[in-house]
Amino acid sequence: MTRIAVSGASGRMGRTLIEAINTDGNSELVHAFEQPSCDQIGMDAGAVAGLTPLNVLVTDSIDGPMFDVLIEFTTPSATLSHLQFCRQHRRCMVIGTTGLAEEQQVMLKAASKDIAILQAPNMSAGINLTLKLLQVAAQALGDSVDVEVIEAHHRHKVDAPSGTALRMGEVVAQALGRDLDTHGVFARHGLTGAREPKTIGFSTIRASDIVGEHTVMFAGPGERIEITHRATSRMTFAAGAVRAANWIVEQPPGLYDVQDLLGLN
Repeated sequence: MTRIAVSGASGRMGRTLIEAINTDGNSELVHAFEQPSCDQIGMDAGAVAGLTPLNVLVTDSIDGPMFDVLIEFTTPSATLSHLQFCRQHRRCMVIGTTGLAEEQQVMLKAASKDIAILQAPNMSAGINLTLKLLQVAAQALGDSVDVEVIEAHHRHKVDAPSGTALRMGEVVAQALGRDLDTHGVFARHGLTGAREPKTIGFSTIRASDIVGEHTVMFAGPGERIEITHRATSRMTFAAGAVRAANWIVEQPPGLYDVQDLLGLN
């Protein structure tokens, strides 16, 4: 059994992760923790997730019962703090946190020399298959099409575009030999002028309780191709993260993603 710790245990994703671990036959929740100001400190993690008690109390620190892998869907600052602990104590990590700055990503890559880390903005098998389809489409269509990335999430999401949307843009840009930092267009307002060649546009929607929707449009003269992924439940991401946790504990130190797990790389 893979011994899993969950950070941000009382959040929307944390509660779903606890449920996913509880229904998985290959892992067990051994540690759940939150920031010290959280009202759920001291409560049973199962009760926090709306389940029967699991005899695992929510604590205010990553330092606690021995675990094999930490599943991390929190904030960049919290993720980097937990990364230091895991690196020191040789614990694996599954990281779904988005919005990491370039220097934070460098720190994560350095830590992967000592521990196995699976990092992905989206843990869904479907979205990672979609990334492969985007690569194939971009290589086949080349510069003959305009590319737009449209994403929609719930009103509480704090970063934009989503990490998944950015990853989609990166995959397309790499397939086309472009630099997303140079060719990405993230805002349009007013008299923007005609579209610049080879740009990749992004549009963001934040509304109600949308779990996650992503569409990449390849628009050419007289036709367009749209590749879409829609998630209707956070359990999709949580189950993918648990699957990743069971896989990453068998890997040598390194930085992996879900496409490695699926054998798509």
